[in-house]
Amino acid sequence: MIDTIIFDFGDIFINLDKQGTISGLQNLGLTEWNAELDRLNLLYETGDVSYDDFIGGFQKQLPNASIEEILKAWNAVLADFPSYRLDFLKKLSKKYRLFLLSNTDAIHIATFEKTVGIPFYTDFYNCFEKVHFSFEIRKRKPNAESFQHLIDEHNLIPEQTLFVDDKKDNTDAAAALGLHVWNLQVGKEDVVDLFDKNIL
Repeated sequence: MIDTIIFDFGDIFINLDKQGTISGLQNLGLTEWNAELDRLNLLYETGDVSYDDFIGGFQKQLPNASIEEILKAWNAVLADFPSYRLDFLKKLSKKYRLFLLSNTDAIHIATFEKTVGIPFYTDFYNCFEKVHFSFEIRKRKPNAESFQHLIDEHNLIPEQTLFVDDKKDNTDAAAALGLHVWNLQVGKEDVVDLFDKNIL
């Protein structure tokens, strides 16, 4: 009997436009996404590099771009958050323990909050018993310690917990710890299909 659900954020609730950021950076002169930017991104997602060092790393590779232009490109990944998903989540929160576990950074979360406004994001966060962002807990999926952090902090029983994520690496890692998983196929499925899929 599943009584707890852990959700990912990006492409589960908020739609992402990953090409938007790549295109935005290319327009600023980046030839290709590279290992150094990948390293910076991962470190920033776990809060292991400062905002200044993160932006500075991009400035080194984009010497003609302003900080504002870099931030605009970086935030281009964030698309819309359909309100019907929030409505679904509100109903779900009356029956299940809900948690959010997201690999994300401080810039993206601040931008999301500013874009949707206080009433919307407050309603969203209030659906969860607790929200866990990688940059705050200093752990990211698919590392087992990120899931273990939630299991330990909230006394979760893996066999009674469902984890929903669009990345197979993440759902595989959760399944290895005994959690039930739904590897949602973006573009083909929607989080509101949860009951239609007979996952619960």
